[in-house]
Amino acid sequence: MGCSSTALLTDMYELTMIDAALESGHAMRRSVFEVFNRRLPSGRRYSVVAGIGRILDAVEDFRFGDPEIEWLREAKIVRPGTIEYLASYRFTGTISSYAEGECFFPGSPVVTIEGTFAEAVILETVILSILNHDCAVAAAASRMVTAAHGRPCLEMGARRTHEGAAVAAARAAVVAGFSGTSDLEAARTHGIRPIGTAAHSFTLLHDDEDQAFDAQIAALGPGTTLLVDTYNVEKGVEKAVAAARRAGGELGAVRLDSGDLVAQAFTVRKQLNDLGATATKITVTSDLDEYAIAALGAAPVDSYGVGTKLVTGSGHPTAELVYKLVAREDAQGNMIPVQKESESKKSTGGRKFAGRVIENGTATEELTAVTSDAEAAAAFLAEHNARPLQVEIVKDGVIDESHRGPESILASKARHEASRAELPYQAWRLSDGESALVTRHVPL
Repeated sequence: MGCSSTALLTDMYELTMIDAALESGHAMRRSVFEVFNRRLPSGRRYSVVAGIGRILDAVEDFRFGDPEIEWLREAKIVRPGTIEYLASYRFTGTISSYAEGECFFPGSPVVTIEGTFAEAVILETVILSILNHDCAVAAAASRMVTAAHGRPCLEMGARRTHEGAAVAAARAAVVAGFSGTSDLEAARTHGIRPIGTAAHSFTLLHDDEDQAFDAQIAALGPGTTLLVDTYNVEKGVEKAVAAARRAGGELGAVRLDSGDLVAQAFTVRKQLNDLGATATKITVTSDLDEYAIAALGAAPVDSYGVGTKLVTGSGHPTAELVYKLVAREDAQGNMIPVQKESESKKSTGGRKFAGRVIENGTATEELTAVTSDAEAAAAFLAEHNARPLQVEIVKDGVIDESHRGPESILASKARHEASRAELPYQAWRLSDGESALVTRHVPL
């Protein structure tokens, strides 16, 4: 599915660790790495898994071709023997993850990577870069969708971020419930509904609003959305409705992009109704975030266009995820748990199997069985009425194609809606607060 190597989207120390591990003879020890966070970004009560399909693309394209190998030689990054290992690198291990769209919490084993130390450690940087961005955008998008109370939210942030990040952000936003994107590459790549009509420059290009509105309707039909705040909103609305009727139809929507959006929405709705344009909708833009959307909840608004705050994670541009070794093979060939003991950054060792405890339809706890025995873990989670959360996305180096592509995004969107719905009420609040669920690790 990918088209270029992702192998150098990697911190240098991933390669120097492999170089030194080959020297010590431990590079091929079986290892288990885990992606998790120790805390949620300030104010967040849950986060959202997004980017799983993009991880699969990155793993597939993680190949050191001739250009990459030649550069490593010239730059003298690692020794010749390590370069030979990298030239034939293929991930042959197994990756399990929370299904895309699931909510997660501190301590949740969001992604588990199993393989040799060398083949698993080298994926750290690219996996974290994808997840930390996409999960942050999805978490912000989910809060915005919650605040919108069923009104559509549309992604319009391409001009506010890196061009590649814009495509990824649109995908993550749809996983969390957004309904469309203004970015055409995102629409093409991920099968997302494209949206958009005209900016203020289009109105300013013409001699007056009548001329601009007539031209847009002639090209796009009366069902289009006209931007009515270039000059005077009241006159703009009147001209917009008249332009659609001259074309023989009713105007689809008007867009408000400045000023007091709450007050304007009420004024414009009354004006549209007085003009008989009762079916004409109102969409609002202008630097919205979840709090602005919530403030518009009582206003007669039909949809929201969100840009800057969405693609930057609404103040939290990273999900604060880390990638840690939690188990590895010992000298006798046994898998043993390992963990970091630093006082402020302690981790919990051992392979984990995660479930969410559900009581009367509401989640009460995130529970993990810490064991290398998958059957024992499954029995433990079932005994505690915990819904299993992890799915195998790569098995012995083979990608499960059901976890990428446009259909998987739609499935992830539905999954997120269900996952969010089962959280306790406090998870939905926009105010600062603790994580909605606590993760409990139980060694078996």
